[in-house]
Amino acid sequence: MIYLLDGKKETFLTAFLLAYRDEEALFAEKVFQLALGQRPVRVQADPARAKRAEQRLLQLDARCMRDLDLLLRSGETRRLQIALAYFRLIAARKGPVRGMAAEDAVAEACDCMRRVTLEAHRLKGFVRFSESASGALYAPLAPDNDVCDLLMPHFCLRLGKIPFVLHDVARQKAAVWDGHSRFSAPLERATVLLSADEDGWQALWKRYYRSVNIPSRERIRQMKQYLPVRYWKFMPEMRD
Repeated sequence: MIYLLDGKKETFLTAFLLAYRDEEALFAEKVFQLALGQRPVRVQADPARAKRAEQRLLQLDARCMRDLDLLLRSGETRRLQIALAYFRLIAARKGPVRGMAAEDAVAEACDCMRRVTLEAHRLKGFVRFSESASGALYAPLAPDNDVCDLLMPHFCLRLGKIPFVLHDVARQKAAVWDGHSRFSAPLERATVLLSADEDGWQALWKRYYRSVNIPSRERIRQMKQYLPVRYWKFMPEMRD
């Protein structure tokens, strides 16, 4: 059976209860090429079932919901199937399995989680804010994984009472800090009126980059390892 999910935690846990004994179960977010006779089932979140599944899984592994959160954030197209295999193993072994690296289900899940946390860590240094005319800061980004709200505690601590928006342009959503509280909201596109000083700040970024760069000792290949090209388009010092 193919189970179609919306990628949310409650829906996954509902589907997990429905599919636990179905050895041929496939979890996906959209319909793909079906074999003759296959019929997809679209799963709707059932809060009661989801709560029951969560409580039972937490009894087996107190940290498993954190793992599920990271897996659902992954940009890996097979993340739902990977999460299903990982949680099936937790249920089968009746305890934590994250240390069982020889198991394929664990290896795949841990790799997905590692990539999510690594990208969140990287973006703490790669995000570039622009100052709007109102004084609020705005930063567009297109991460491989859904990590914008994972960045919020870091920037809330760094920026204090200054409002800011982290705009995930790929997923059309934003993580917002208004100076007192933080929240997420849909955001398809944003038109930002920049402050009079913003051109100067961007020029400083470019000047700083030129001053630390040594043209005769360029290490482009190494630089791309530490600063992946996919992040460059949102960094003023790299646009030229």
